[in-house]
Amino acid sequence: MITKDNKDRAIKKLQRTKDDVGSPEVQVSVLTDRIKEVTEHLKANKHDFMARRGLVQMVGRRKRLLRYLEKTNFESYKNTVSKLGLRK
Repeated sequence: MITKDNKDRAIKKLQRTKDDVGSPEVQVSVLTDRIKEVTEHLKANKHDFMARRGLVQMVGRRKRLLRYLEKTNFESYKNTVSKLGLRK
Protein backbone atom coordinates (compact mmCIF):
# COMPACT_ATOMS: atom_id res chain seq x y z
CA MET A 1 0.00 0.00 0.00
CA ILE A 2 1.45 3.33 -1.04
CA THR A 3 1.80 5.81 1.84
CA LYS A 4 0.44 9.33 1.69
CA ASP A 5 3.95 10.80 1.64
CA ASN A 6 5.01 8.59 -1.28
CA LYS A 7 1.82 9.42 -3.17
CA ASP A 8 2.31 13.16 -2.61
CA ARG A 9 5.90 12.85 -3.84
CA ALA A 10 4.74 10.98 -6.96
CA ILE A 11 2.09 13.60 -7.65
CA LYS A 12 4.54 16.49 -7.26
CA LYS A 13 6.91 14.92 -9.83
CA LEU A 14 4.61 15.53 -12.79
CA GLN A 15 1.93 18.02 -11.75
CA ARG A 16 0.83 20.49 -14.43
CA THR A 17 -0.42 22.98 -11.83
CA LYS A 18 -0.37 23.22 -8.06
CA ASP A 19 -3.79 21.59 -7.69
CA ASP A 20 -3.40 18.93 -10.39
CA VAL A 21 -3.99 15.42 -9.05
CA GLY A 22 -5.81 13.72 -11.93
CA SER A 23 -3.96 14.40 -15.15
CA PRO A 24 -2.70 11.35 -17.06
CA GLU A 25 0.90 12.22 -16.16
CA VAL A 26 0.09 12.22 -12.43
CA GLN A 27 -1.91 9.01 -12.69
CA VAL A 28 1.00 7.29 -14.45
CA SER A 29 3.40 8.52 -11.76
CA VAL A 30 1.25 7.19 -8.91
CA LEU A 31 0.69 3.88 -10.70
CA THR A 32 4.42 3.52 -11.26
CA ASP A 33 5.12 3.89 -7.55
CA ARG A 34 2.38 1.39 -6.69
CA ILE A 35 3.74 -1.06 -9.27
CA LYS A 36 7.21 -0.82 -7.72
CA GLU A 37 5.84 -1.56 -4.25
CA VAL A 38 3.78 -4.56 -5.38
CA THR A 39 6.76 -5.88 -7.35
CA GLU A 40 8.89 -5.80 -4.19
CA HIS A 41 6.09 -7.54 -2.28
CA LEU A 42 5.91 -10.30 -4.89
CA LYS A 43 9.65 -10.92 -4.69
CA ALA A 44 9.17 -11.98 -1.08
CA ASN A 45 5.74 -13.60 -1.51
CA LYS A 46 5.89 -15.61 -4.71
CA HIS A 47 2.53 -17.34 -4.19
CA ASP A 48 0.43 -14.22 -3.62
CA PHE A 49 -1.60 -14.58 -6.79
CA MET A 50 -4.15 -11.89 -5.91
CA ALA A 51 -1.35 -9.34 -5.65
CA ARG A 52 0.02 -10.60 -8.97
CA ARG A 53 -3.40 -10.10 -10.58
CA GLY A 54 -3.57 -6.57 -9.18
CA LEU A 55 -0.10 -5.88 -10.53
CA VAL A 56 -1.09 -7.01 -14.02
CA GLN A 57 -4.16 -4.76 -13.86
CA MET A 58 -2.10 -1.75 -12.77
CA VAL A 59 0.45 -2.34 -15.55
CA GLY A 60 -2.39 -2.51 -18.08
CA ARG A 61 -3.96 0.68 -16.77
CA ARG A 62 -0.61 2.48 -16.93
CA LYS A 63 -0.07 1.21 -20.46
CA ARG A 64 -3.47 2.55 -21.58
CA LEU A 65 -2.80 5.93 -19.96
CA LEU A 66 0.59 6.16 -21.66
CA ARG A 67 -0.94 5.24 -25.01
CA TYR A 68 -3.56 7.98 -24.56
CA LEU A 69 -0.90 10.50 -23.58
CA GLU A 70 1.24 9.54 -26.57
CA LYS A 71 -1.65 10.15 -28.97
CA THR A 72 -2.84 13.44 -27.44
CA ASN A 73 0.34 15.18 -26.25
CA PHE A 74 3.58 13.60 -27.44
CA GLU A 75 5.89 16.10 -25.71
CA SER A 76 4.25 15.43 -22.36
CA TYR A 77 4.49 11.69 -23.05
CA LYS A 78 8.24 11.91 -23.69
CA ASN A 79 8.71 14.01 -20.56
CA THR A 80 6.72 11.55 -18.43
CA VAL A 81 8.58 8.49 -19.71
CA SER A 82 11.98 10.11 -19.18
CA LYS A 83 11.21 11.43 -15.67
CA LEU A 84 9.87 8.07 -14.50
CA GLY A 85 12.56 6.02 -16.22
CA LEU A 86 10.12 3.85 -18.13
CA ARG A 87 11.09 1.83 -21.17
CA LYS A 88 9.21 2.63 -24.34
